[in-house]
Amino acid sequence: MRRLYALFIVLVALVISPVFATSTQYKRVLTQESHANWGLNAPIAVFAAQVHQESNWNVKAISPVGAQGLTQFMPSTAKWIAQRYPSLAINQPFNPNWALRALVVYNKYHYDKIAAKTECDRIAFTLSAYNGGLGWVQRDKKKAQAQGLDPLLYWNNVEQVNAGRSRANFAENRGYPKRIIYYWQPRYITWGNTVCLHD
Repeated sequence: MRRLYALFIVLVALVISPVFATSTQYKRVLTQESHANWGLNAPIAVFAAQVHQESNWNVKAISPVGAQGLTQFMPSTAKWIAQRYPSLAINQPFNPNWALRALVVYNKYHYDKIAAKTECDRIAFTLSAYNGGLGWVQRDKKKAQAQGLDPLLYWNNVEQVNAGRSRANFAENRGYPKRIIYYWQPRYITWGNTVCLHD
């Protein structure tokens, strides 16, 4: 009975939360873009959690380093993705529809280039690449293998390896998948498929 009551309290808190109210207006677009680019098994709860982490669902967000909009694309990355994908050709990081499509497409780009033993590990690698770049993921995997760790496992393997980032950048990058998957994702469990929560 206590668990049911606790779940009820959490759900009520989410419903009255201003962030939850803001995020709900983008649920349909995120779901459509996720299904269009990833298929019906898209990890929508992960993507919603990622947007929460990136901007707290603020379409006007600008980070101290210049990342822009709902999904916090750096201008150079926004320019690259707009040139690479015709559906994103009009570079508009402050447009929520463009931003959500860009997040889903950019995640898929990384996901398709990353090998992993489990879906949970692959999504963690994908999030790490979104945050810090695919090149760092590849260098970390190579260094992990050289150290006798499994380069196909993120958690407790590649996660522990730093191929040369600053201490602050490494800490941020390693915290990024954890916060999204284990802290924010449970708040969006009703949005769609989850990853790692039942492993």
